[in-house]
Amino acid sequence: MSDAEKNTDEAKPLLAHEQIEALQKELETEKTRANDNWDKLLRAVAELENAKRRAEKDVASAHKYALERFVDQLVPVLDSLEQALASFNQSHDANSMRSGIELTLKMFTEALAKFGVVELNPVDAPFNPQLHEAMSMQEVADKPNNSVIMVLQKGYQLNDRVIRPARVIVAKNPS
Repeated sequence: MSDAEKNTDEAKPLLAHEQIEALQKELETEKTRANDNWDKLLRAVAELENAKRRAEKDVASAHKYALERFVDQLVPVLDSLEQALASFNQSHDANSMRSGIELTLKMFTEALAKFGVVELNPVDAPFNPQLHEAMSMQEVADKPNNSVIMVLQKGYQLNDRVIRPARVIVAKNPS
């Protein structure tokens, strides 16, 4: 064997040893990165779980206290009705009772309006089955066909959703 071949054979184990060390260092680096990524994943999952719990708590709280502002607006109406009853027991003045009831009704409709409740009182409007419930039809010569001629019971909408349709009598042209 020549000297060059001997040097090459001796260099191979050295080269292989250096490669192994380099690969071991690379493996350690990658293990560290993998551990860091695993740690980040665990933290992200924990953060996601915490956010989920917070959201569930917020939703539960929103459901529990959703009507708080609404009730806050209705309490003065209740007070007004109680005062009306108390004053009725003391005095039977019909005019003051009427004005008190009108004021209470105004307070109540204003409180409903603040929360998007709209009254459906469609006299002379065209009949709309989405908003109205026809209770009967009457032959009327001077009204357009399928127009509302009388409201038996007002309807109400909450933010464009019908809570209760208006119960109406609809015009029908005589044949």
